[in-house]
Amino acid sequence: MASGLFGDDAPPEAGLPEPPQDGDGLFGEVAAAPAPVARAADTQYRVLARKYRPSTFGELIGQDALVRTLRNAFAQNRVPHALLLTGVRGVGKTTTARIIARALNCIGPDGTGGPTVDPCGVCAECRAILADRHPDVQELDAASNNGVDDVRELRERLRYRPAQGRNKVLVLDEVHMLSSAAFNALLKTLEEPPAQVVFVLATTELRKVPVTIRSRCQTHHLRRVSQAELHAHFARILGLENVAAEDEALAMIARAAEGSVRDGLSILDQAIALGGDSISAEIVREMLGLADRGLVLDVMEAVLEGRIAEALGLMDRAHERGADPLVLITDLLEYAHLLTRFRLVETLADDRSLPEEDRTRGVALARRMSIPVLGRAWQMLLKGVAEVQQEGVDRRAAAEMVLIRLAHVAELPTPGDLIKRLTQPGADAPPRAAPEGGGGGMRAVANGAPVMQAAPALPNPQSFRDVVALASGRKPMLHAHLVHSVHPIAVAPGRIELRPTPAAPRDLASQLAAFLTEQTGARWTVTLSNAEGEPTLAELGRTAAADRMELVRSHPIVQAVLAAFPGAVMDAVRDQAADAYGLVPETPAARTAEPDEDFPDFAPLDADFAYTDDDTPPEDF
Repeated sequence: MASGLFGDDAPPEAGLPEPPQDGDGLFGEVAAAPAPVARAADTQYRVLARKYRPSTFGELIGQDALVRTLRNAFAQNRVPHALLLTGVRGVGKTTTARIIARALNCIGPDGTGGPTVDPCGVCAECRAILADRHPDVQELDAASNNGVDDVRELRERLRYRPAQGRNKVLVLDEVHMLSSAAFNALLKTLEEPPAQVVFVLATTELRKVPVTIRSRCQTHHLRRVSQAELHAHFARILGLENVAAEDEALAMIARAAEGSVRDGLSILDQAIALGGDSISAEIVREMLGLADRGLVLDVMEAVLEGRIAEALGLMDRAHERGADPLVLITDLLEYAHLLTRFRLVETLADDRSLPEEDRTRGVALARRMSIPVLGRAWQMLLKGVAEVQQEGVDRRAAAEMVLIRLAHVAELPTPGDLIKRLTQPGADAPPRAAPEGGGGGMRAVANGAPVMQAAPALPNPQSFRDVVALASGRKPMLHAHLVHSVHPIAVAPGRIELRPTPAAPRDLASQLAAFLTEQTGARWTVTLSNAEGEPTLAELGRTAAADRMELVRSHPIVQAVLAAFPGAVMDAVRDQAADAYGLVPETPAARTAEPDEDFPDFAPLDADFAYTDDDTPPEDF
C-alpha cells in the first residue's frame, strides 16, 4: 500500500484521511450518528394528474377513435412519421405522444420485442421514457423555444442515429407558438425526416398551424371527455385513494372540468385537500363558488314566471352561501339552453346522464314555456353575462338587474304573440285594410310585414325607369348618371327628352342613344332640354322611403308594438315589391299613355340639342 504524506498508509479514497472510526470524533469525543437524509422523491407529493397519468392506450379515456386508429396503424406497420394532435387542454395530447414514444421503442421484458401498441412498461426503454430521461425521446416546448435558431439546432440533432432506442421521437408541444421563420425551417425536415425519426406535434390552436405543416402530418382531433366518463374516472381514482365522495360532488367537478381530465383532477385534488377523507357536495359548491343546482332552478322558475321578489330573495341566499354572481348568471344561461332542448327534444327527458331534478322539474318548466320566451331569456342572459363581467361594476348589483329585467319581460308578450293578438278578429286594433287601386299598396299579413304586388318585367323600355333598368349591370357608369344626374321630361318609343344636371358627362346623350339602339335594335333620339322635368330617380327613391316610413308608423299594429315596447325604434321599412331604386312598379296605363301633348313631334323652342346613335356632341356642350 502506498505511503501517505507523513509515512502513514494512505486511505484508498482519493488521498484524503479516513473518517474517525468506532464513533470517535475529531478530538476523541464520541460522534453522534448522522441523521438519515430523506430523498425528495420519498416525501414530495405527486398531484393526481401526474400520479394517475395514463401509461398505455388502454388507460387513455374518452379517445376511442384515436386509440383505434393507432392500434390499427401499429398492427399494419403503418405508423406515420409525423402526427398532429389537437384538442383542448388536458385531454391527453402530450400523454398520447409519450405512449407513442414507448410503443415505438419498447423491447419487451425479455429485450427481444419490437414496436407494439401495448408497451410492457418494465423494459429499460419504457422505464427511461416514463422517467423522462431517454436520450432519444425529446420534448420541446414551442412556447419558449419558438425561434428559427431553435429549429435549426433541432435539425442538427436529428441528423444522428438514435443513441439508445429504436426510434427518435420528437414531441413539439404547443406547436402553434412557433414563429413563421421556425415553421419554414421545419417544413423540409417534417416532409422528409431522417430515418427512424417520428414527429408528434401537439396544439390547442389548430387554426394557427400553417396549412403547409398540417398537410405533412396525420391529424387527430382529441375530443372533450364526456361528463359521464369523467365522473366514472374520478370515482375510480377516489377508490384508489381511499376517499369517499358524494355522487353530486363528483357531478359538479365533472361539469366544472369542461371536458378536460387534467382540469378535473386538479379540482379533485383541491377538494380532497379541503374535505379530507370525505368530499361532500357542499364542500365542492363552496370551493367552486357555485349555487345549488336546485337553487338555480328555483331562480329560473321565479324569473320566467315574473316573481321578482322571490328571485331576489333566492339571489340573497346564494350570495350568503358564497356563490359568485357571475357563476349564477352563467348557470342560468346554461339552464335556458337546457330548457330549450327539453322543449324541442322530448327524448332528452329520459337521458340518465342528467340529474334527476333536471329531468323532472326542468322538463315540467320547459313544457310551460314557449320557444320565443326561452329564446328571449337566452338573449337577455347572454347580454347579462357581459354586463356582470365589466370592470368596475358591482357584480351582485349587475346580476340582480339582469334578474329584474327577466322577471319584468315575463309579463310581456313576445312580438309574435302581440301581432297575433292584434290581427285576430275582434281585437282592439284590427289591421288596416290594403288601399285600393294600383299595384304596390300595402296589406297586413300574419307576421305584420307589408307586402307589395310585383310588376312584370317588360322586354322593351317604355318609360324612363325601364331605360335606367336596362342600363343596370350593362353600363355601370351610364346607369349611375341616369339615376343621380338626369331629370326625365318625356319618353316615347324611340325618343327621350331629359335635362341633365351639371354633374352629368358632356356626351351623356350620345352614350344613351347609342346604348338604346344597341340593346333594342331600333333608332333612338335623345333630346336635351331646359325644362324642369321630374325629380331624379334617386330623389324619388328617398321620397318614397320617407312616405313608406310614415305610412307604416301610423299603422295601428306598429303603434301598438311601439307602445308595448318602450324605447323601440324603426330603422327602415322595406317594400318587397319595390325595385332597386326604392319605387313601386309603374301601372300599365302609365306605361302605354300616348304623350301627344307632352311630347310634340318637334322639340320645343327652349330645347338645346338632339342626338341619335351616330351623332356626336358639339364642342361647346
